[in-house]
Amino acid sequence: MNRPAEKATFGAGCFWGIEAAFNRVKGVLATTVGYMGGHTTDPTYEEVCSDKTGHAEVVEVLFDPAVTSYRELLEVFWQIHDPTTLNRQGPDIGSQYRSVIFYHSPTQQEEALASRQAQQTSPFLRHRPIVTAIEPAGIFYRAEEYHQQYLAKR
Repeated sequence: MNRPAEKATFGAGCFWGIEAAFNRVKGVLATTVGYMGGHTTDPTYEEVCSDKTGHAEVVEVLFDPAVTSYRELLEVFWQIHDPTTLNRQGPDIGSQYRSVIFYHSPTQQEEALASRQAQQTSPFLRHRPIVTAIEPAGIFYRAEEYHQQYLAKR
């Protein structure tokens, strides 16, 4: 019996690079970039970039759990960004670029918390506090079409 596809949502800086990284993972069926975690309805890219809506740039990942696990997606998440910089990834600064895991189930919450703890005690990060938030998934607002698969289109 096939298990239904599952959803995972991650914020780790500019969503273009995050989307490209997850698209390379076997078992990922689709990715969509957008905004989550803010306090306004239907934010635009310009509004999110103003750092006034509270949204993070995120990628929503639809994956086949029979091919890749949520834990494997978490490993990719930790590898593609610096989880110790608050509201910043490289030259991108603002809360929209924060490191955040939005969970869609209690199991995802447990796995995300355990994964963050394992990362914090790793030799690479144990002396630098991880600032990654782990929050319940809220409303996902799809980003404008020109942002979808941005790097793949270029």
